[in-house]
Amino acid sequence: MQNDRLTLRQLNLMVQDAIEMQLPDEYWVEAEISECRERSGHCYMELIEKDEQTNTPVARASAKCWRQTWQMVSPYFERTTGQPLRAGLKVLFRVYAQFHEAYGFSWIVTDIDPTYTLGDMARKRQEIIRQLKEEGIFDLQRELHIPLFAKRIAVISAAGAAGYGDFCRQLEENDYGFRFETALFPAIMQGEQVEVSVIHALNNIYERTSEFDVICILRGGGATADLSGFDTLALAENVAQFPLPIITGIGHDRDESILDMVSNTRVKTPTAAAALLIDNLKQVLERLNMAQQRLNMVGHLFSDARHRLELLENRFSVAWERQLTEQKHHINRLELMLQGFDPQLLLSRGYSISLLNGKAIRDPQQLKIGDEIETRVEKGTFKSIIR
Repeated sequence: MQNDRLTLRQLNLMVQDAIEMQLPDEYWVEAEISECRERSGHCYMELIEKDEQTNTPVARASAKCWRQTWQMVSPYFERTTGQPLRAGLKVLFRVYAQFHEAYGFSWIVTDIDPTYTLGDMARKRQEIIRQLKEEGIFDLQRELHIPLFAKRIAVISAAGAAGYGDFCRQLEENDYGFRFETALFPAIMQGEQVEVSVIHALNNIYERTSEFDVICILRGGGATADLSGFDTLALAENVAQFPLPIITGIGHDRDESILDMVSNTRVKTPTAAAALLIDNLKQVLERLNMAQQRLNMVGHLFSDARHRLELLENRFSVAWERQLTEQKHHINRLELMLQGFDPQLLLSRGYSISLLNGKAIRDPQQLKIGDEIETRVEKGTFKSIIR
């Protein structure tokens, strides 16, 4: 039995021969990248397959893409998908088996199909959007309104980013002399730490909500690939449910992240976010100017109306005095007429009045024998009995 002993290298060479004989072709294989690192122009990856129900790993393997191949497939993948190969992506590789007596087994990558990854990315985006809508929070931000006097701005951005500097400079140098107050909450704006970093900044702002009118999440420049950090469910949920309106300026015209979709307002760049805030105050100023003009117009109309009222009052006063004088004269004439009909005046002129039961006698036929009548003259009265 000892004559059958093999060295490790001999055994590995036998494995190598067996693999080359049994797996001579290249194969297209679906796998998720769990690790990805570039060294000396080569790319070294750890591949994994997870159970769809439990999400636990059911297969693992190492893969390598040599420099000559990597220099072709990597740029093409990034141009097509908008992001580099990285951990967490599902990829369709073309590979062949290789067993090296010194380094062991590995799959050698000869090609990558980026359209497969695009489909998986699109599926994940749609799944996140569907979940946000089912939770009833997809449109929550759009129910908020940017305040009329939005001047206190909380900014989430990388501290030294050129886009953040452009944003602040445009606010400070606006043509209308508006004064804005900005507070920076630093965050990582590219790579795998975007989600955790931006959520941390949002939590810090939440503790000071009453100090701000609006939030701007800004990312100036950078590759389109770096937008992948803004396509996560946790970040979207935090933004969608935040109590202040959020403006995003994190991408370019053709790129829209899930974060853009759930924010209150999406603009292309940080400078566009500044322009939006300036224009918001400009519209408020124009509305105030219009209101002032209307007040001035109303004041002028009120002044004219008051003047007309004073004229009418003067005219009414004169007319009233004239009418009052005429009425007084008419009353005087009536008094004179009434005086002419005063019974006492008639009595003083020698007339008398005879009364029967207190009523003036106008017809002798009213009297009968035995009636007692009273006669009034100027100096008194006397009574008579009809016989």
